[in-house]
Amino acid sequence: MSSKGNCYDNAVSESFFHTLKTELIYHTIFETKAQARMAIFSFIEIWYNRKRLHSYLGYLSPVEFEHKMLQFVNKEFDIKKVS
Repeated sequence: MSSKGNCYDNAVSESFFHTLKTELIYHTIFETKAQARMAIFSFIEIWYNRKRLHSYLGYLSPVEFEHKMLQFVNKEFDIKKVS
C-alpha cells in the first residue's frame, strides 16, 4: 500500500476506469471492437475531458479549468496575446 502522492498510488486511474465502466461500458452492448473503440474515444475526448465536471478541479471540466488558469496566468503576469 502506498501513501498519497506516491508514484505507486493509482487512485486516479482507478477512479477514471470506474467512471468509464459505470457510465459507458456497463450500459452499452458493442457489436464490434471498432464500435467499442469509437465509443470509448468519444467518451474520453468529448464527455470526460470537455463536459464532465471534476470535483478535484472545483467542479469544472478540464477544458474550463485550463481556460480559467490561462486567464489567471495572463492577468497575473500581464501577458499580452500576440496576433
